[in-house]
Amino acid sequence: MKAFCGNIVNHALFEKTIIGLIVLNGVILGLETSSQLVEQYGSIMEMTSHIILFAFIIEALMKIISVAPQLNRYFGSGWNVFDFSVVVFSLLPSTGEFAMIARLARLLRVMRLISTIPELRLIVTTLMRSLPGMMHVLLLMAVIFYIYGVAGFHLYNEHDPELWGTLGLSLLTLFRVVTLEDWTDVMYTAMEMNPLSWIFFVSFVVVGTFVIINLFIAVVLNNLEEAKKESLLELQKPTSKDELLKELKQTQLMLQQLQAKVENTSL
Repeated sequence: MKAFCGNIVNHALFEKTIIGLIVLNGVILGLETSSQLVEQYGSIMEMTSHIILFAFIIEALMKIISVAPQLNRYFGSGWNVFDFSVVVFSLLPSTGEFAMIARLARLLRVMRLISTIPELRLIVTTLMRSLPGMMHVLLLMAVIFYIYGVAGFHLYNEHDPELWGTLGLSLLTLFRVVTLEDWTDVMYTAMEMNPLSWIFFVSFVVVGTFVIINLFIAVVLNNLEEAKKESLLELQKPTSKDELLKELKQTQLMLQQLQAKVENTSL
């Protein structure tokens, strides 16, 4: 039974089927936002959703059985824990005090695409590894925002109090500028008071947008390379005793079949 479940969960077709079910679940969630479609096909959508949940339960059970009794091989993976948690939360009743949790759990099923597709797992792992480095970049950005915010308050407070009236408004205005959303309108209003105000805004855009974004990209790319190296190391892990015995049994079976064919041919 253990070998049977292991062969199924490791098969490429099984993985593609799970991905297809996750995508179908996401489509159903989107269709349920239409009251007209719910009135006409609500029962079909609900039945399909229950079938997909049942398939996810079978998937989790088969993966657990394939590594039993070494359950740490399943629950030792954060992605498996996430998948198992989604299934558990999906079993909560969709009425009463657990209704909101049940709806959120159905949305989490769509996020299982991340845990199913290796490339997406690599991206998420990279982002998680990048968080410590990003915190330093964010700290640098906060210092730059604070300096420009205080300077903007003193420079343009009286001329444009709607955007620079307080330190909070100044920071919000700078956030608008750094997103490049109509930032030139803010600059031209300030230039009505002082034609040299463009220096303030252009320097902030250069530092706050281009430099900071490039720092974020550099941190992510650096951690992406490290995550790729770790993935390669995991693929190069030595074969376990159980896997080695399984391969030996398969080799013996193939040799026996080959010997039987040779004997039949000689007869």
